[in-house]
Amino acid sequence: MNLIISGTNRKHANSLRVANFYQQELSKRKEEYKILSLEDLPPNIIQTDLYGKRSDDFKTIQEQVSACDKFIFIIPEYNGSFPGVLKVFIDACAFPASFYHKKAVLVGVSSGKYGNIRGVDHFTGVCNYLRMHVLPLKIHIPHIQSELNSELHIEDPLTLKYILEQIEEIKHF
Repeated sequence: MNLIISGTNRKHANSLRVANFYQQELSKRKEEYKILSLEDLPPNIIQTDLYGKRSDDFKTIQEQVSACDKFIFIIPEYNGSFPGVLKVFIDACAFPASFYHKKAVLVGVSSGKYGNIRGVDHFTGVCNYLRMHVLPLKIHIPHIQSELNSELHIEDPLTLKYILEQIEEIKHF
């Protein structure tokens, strides 16, 4: 199984819209990916699922993560980096079995003009620590609010070109 992780728990986030776009494009290529939105994390995860504790609510999520071979992380920019809830999610997952020697694909999104370059770089460090194999082609989508239309299509032809190139590499990764 493979997962696309929408890296924020913010309701109606553009990250989830991008995750849906990736899922659609991968499905066209006969690649099966489920979406895990961090909106679905237990609301009290900090009390119930850190430091070796495991709630029934997180148990299902942990099972999905454990069964996964490849992850696509859609990472919005929060304060010049990645969201704290994404780090809490990583910390809540069983260590080291959840991520060791698995594959990670990184996609940064932001409302600004750099597409979360710093946040993706910061998260790459986390992936390296977890001994994940990171696809070298990382995508940064700036001005996300104008990139995706209501039908989840990427408006900018150059952005679409790079995303589709990454998707082709995902198939062979």
